[in-house]
Amino acid sequence: MSAGSVDWVPCPGGDPVLGDMLQGLECGTVQVPLDYDDPDGRQISLALTRARHTVPDSLYKGVVVLNRGQWPGGIGRDLPTRYAQGTTGLAQDVGTAYDWIGFDPRGVGASEPSVVCDNDYLDPGHAQPDPVPATAAAEQQWVQRAHAYADSCADTYGDALEHLGTEEAARDLDRMRIALGQEKITYFGTDWGTYLGSLYATLFPERVQRMVLDSVVRPSGVGYRNSIRKNELSERNADIFFAWAARHDDVYGLGTTAGEVEANYYRGQDALRTAPLDGRIGPSEWADVFEPVVYRSWTWLSRAKILSDWVVHEDPASLRAGYSPPGFPHQNRHAMTNAVNCLDGPWPANWNRWHRDHTRQYQAGHRFLTWTNAWYNAPCASWPEPSRKKPAKVGNSQVAVLLVQPEFDTAHGVEGAVETHRLFPNSRLVLEREGHNVGAALSANNNACLNQYVGDFLRDGTRPASRKGTDAVCQASPDPAP
Repeated sequence: MSAGSVDWVPCPGGDPVLGDMLQGLECGTVQVPLDYDDPDGRQISLALTRARHTVPDSLYKGVVVLNRGQWPGGIGRDLPTRYAQGTTGLAQDVGTAYDWIGFDPRGVGASEPSVVCDNDYLDPGHAQPDPVPATAAAEQQWVQRAHAYADSCADTYGDALEHLGTEEAARDLDRMRIALGQEKITYFGTDWGTYLGSLYATLFPERVQRMVLDSVVRPSGVGYRNSIRKNELSERNADIFFAWAARHDDVYGLGTTAGEVEANYYRGQDALRTAPLDGRIGPSEWADVFEPVVYRSWTWLSRAKILSDWVVHEDPASLRAGYSPPGFPHQNRHAMTNAVNCLDGPWPANWNRWHRDHTRQYQAGHRFLTWTNAWYNAPCASWPEPSRKKPAKVGNSQVAVLLVQPEFDTAHGVEGAVETHRLFPNSRLVLEREGHNVGAALSANNNACLNQYVGDFLRDGTRPASRKGTDAVCQASPDPAP
């Protein structure tokens, strides 16, 4: 592949997923091997976008490759506009000095093939079964549905499934680097994008200029262990949401304590067990509607209103409006989350282990998403391709890394950042005290302190001094107010 081999053209309007969000960007593609052990064999296509630097070439700093995570299946072609135009809170002199590169990873979005398996698993055309199995037969119904989903992926994509892991995606990054004509790249990854970045820095350390990892995956827990931990973290953050709603009882009328709000949450879900709204919104869909509150505090306003309208005022309008049947890209994101996660780390093949662990967590009070998460990941119990027995080893002593970590990160906890900090000794860790949002810096979170650290690092490599443990702390932005 020759340097600078991306043929950039203005992105067309009316993207089927992103609409006009690509306006002003350039679009291009890069061909990469499906199987890196057979580099001259079948090639697949990665869809890229670019926002070009606007400073004189003498001030040009190179490219920043962006990945938003959203589990492994997040579309990323819309990202460059935010950074180039400074809408994220990035200093203007930094935003204009780089080429910002967005991309859809292999299997995702506009990249080809774009992986979608049996749509019925997420959207059977009516309310899904209750995520909390009341009987052994109800649990087996879910297990069989998950197995059928995994089979549908195998039937549609065959041997390609074995080449959809994060290591292949990391090798794709280096093919992109070559195509972009760069000796080194700067990388900014969030959520799963932090694991992708960690692997890239391990495989190609000499090709990294700077790396920002935000809301960091725990590398040693990739697979089942991290998924189990997420159930407990979800409960913690649900309690934070319930306590916030209680502080605004004058607005929502859901109770003056977190316990009273929580009771109203389950009261609302129980009503849908008896009679799904419109035959489409049952207890499973209810959990899906409220899942965002444990990941992003800016969703608290809309979800508290839905809960209040449904439980207090017996008005279903906002619940109807808040639920959308999972079409594309949601189906694509779920398929690729499984396709990547099921390969990257170990998962029990014996369902008895899943049953025991999730039952224990649920009975211990981790009710909010434990069984919902179980069914999201359950295809990994019967995935057609074998998973790694151990997650890949990551780490490098030379790569310059800035780690940004919200304290109350549901997806990963702080353990991922602490572990990655140790594995990359030339890293600095900035903790966002009381932060709730996955993706803390340069986001709707609007944390000027974090944005300053990231901006300084991208500008000239400036980072906080190295200290034992956490190297710097930023206080989270205030909670949203109704």
